[in-house]
Amino acid sequence: MKASVFIVDDHYMVIEGIRSLLQHEKDIDWLGHATNAASCISFLKQQQPDVLLLDISLPDKSGIDLCREVKEWFPNIFVLGLSTFNQQAVIRNMMDNGASGYVLKNADKEELLEAIHIVLTGKTYFSLEAAASLKDTNRGLPLVTRREKEVLQLIAQGLTNVEISTQLFISVPTVNTHRKSLLEKFDAKNTAILISKAIRQGMV
Repeated sequence: MKASVFIVDDHYMVIEGIRSLLQHEKDIDWLGHATNAASCISFLKQQQPDVLLLDISLPDKSGIDLCREVKEWFPNIFVLGLSTFNQQAVIRNMMDNGASGYVLKNADKEELLEAIHIVLTGKTYFSLEAAASLKDTNRGLPLVTRREKEVLQLIAQGLTNVEISTQLFISVPTVNTHRKSLLEKFDAKNTAILISKAIRQGMV
């Protein structure tokens, strides 16, 4: 599956480095770059990529805040956080604001391609360093995205996939993908066990 990709970063060398890694890949459609939040939003109003590689630190706005705005205005775009930071709080803030994954800037081509294609399936991707950082402090709690939290809360209220899709303005297959992801993350064989575990861990 071909994926269109756009990067937002204020360092030209980072942009050029990632562009050189991805632009000749047959399954990647490189759409270009922006160096700040304002030019990113301006581009997205004209054209939306499948995946947005988003730096955490931008000159005019936090990448975390920009991620939230992008997901509010363009919910079909998958955002991959891109940073030199692997602090747990930064990663969690990015995920809480709608990101589908987190990659460090030292990633090689294979990891970038893997991250892009994994988030396109609706799953979450973390670089090894980011995953290790989260594991150190998450006390065994499953790491879920903001959208997965919303789906989880509606499942706990007894809503069907169709009702959830209507309430969240997403397709039924997308709801089903989130439901399957939640079952995997909580290691639950069915919805009843999922809700039971989520309640015990204070997530609903």
